[in-house]
Amino acid sequence: MVKKILITDHVHPLLTEKLKQIGFEVDYDTTLDNSRVDNIIHNYVGIIINSKIIMDKSKIDKGKNLRFIGRLGSGLEIIDVGYAKIKKIKVFNSPEGNRNAVAEHEIGMILALMNNLIRSDREVRNYHWNREKNRGTELKGKTIGIIGLGHTGSAFAKKLSSWELKVISYDKYRTQYPSSLRFVEKVDLNTVITRSDIISLHLPLTHETKSLVNESFISHCKDGVIISNTSRGDILDTKALLEGLDSGKVSGACLDVFENEKPETFSDKEREMYQRLYKMENVVLTPHIAGWTKESLQLIAGVVFDKIIKGKIL
Repeated sequence: MVKKILITDHVHPLLTEKLKQIGFEVDYDTTLDNSRVDNIIHNYVGIIINSKIIMDKSKIDKGKNLRFIGRLGSGLEIIDVGYAKIKKIKVFNSPEGNRNAVAEHEIGMILALMNNLIRSDREVRNYHWNREKNRGTELKGKTIGIIGLGHTGSAFAKKLSSWELKVISYDKYRTQYPSSLRFVEKVDLNTVITRSDIISLHLPLTHETKSLVNESFISHCKDGVIISNTSRGDILDTKALLEGLDSGKVSGACLDVFENEKPETFSDKEREMYQRLYKMENVVLTPHIAGWTKESLQLIAGVVFDKIIKGKIL
């Protein structure tokens, strides 16, 4: 019997080619939605998803022949990992493939914010030459606190190793940092909150991290803190951030992820909230593309394939 794999999201052709070479039949259909997957998932030994397909208990039960679920990227909140384990279905993600992309993107956002690049670019295009208004702030000498030192947090930290700033970090689940991160000071969460000029979030979305950055969190930060989030939108309470930006407690924010990333579904309250955010000049916003590079597309495909091989799915 031919073993079939379903891929529901855009992936580098490297993955489909290699899977076919080792004997899998691959169905690659990026138009599939959750309801259509429900009707066909029983035909497959593996499914490879990005973010639109939700692998909950119901879908896992329908996938009676599933042996693995692969995630193109890092976030596992769209997969009921515990239930998959009970069903003896292997689950793997691929943060190794886009960690460098995320790190580079975040540095670009922070530099753009601190040097007023977006505003000054817009002004120059409109024939305004405002040098003093757009005087920047340097990273050198600042303290940057990283919350979560996994794949992306570590990649981001490594990028900062030669920038002549202080890097501190809190990670609840890492008791030791590798020698490559010896320049990073391991501290508790409160120290990151109270000492950092810039706070960078690199966390999965779990019951522990949801709304971690809330009104209380922000109230204990240094005045003028910058908050950067390239992990998951629900980790940061947008309303609390807006209040911090309005008061000046937060001097700026870099956001690649949001609590609601589907503008067409905004409630009236959400629309009003995001309109306030979008009008602010002291924020840099991108549409969840931090890990979205040409290079990461291929790297993620390679990581997923390697994990299928190591998982002995055949």
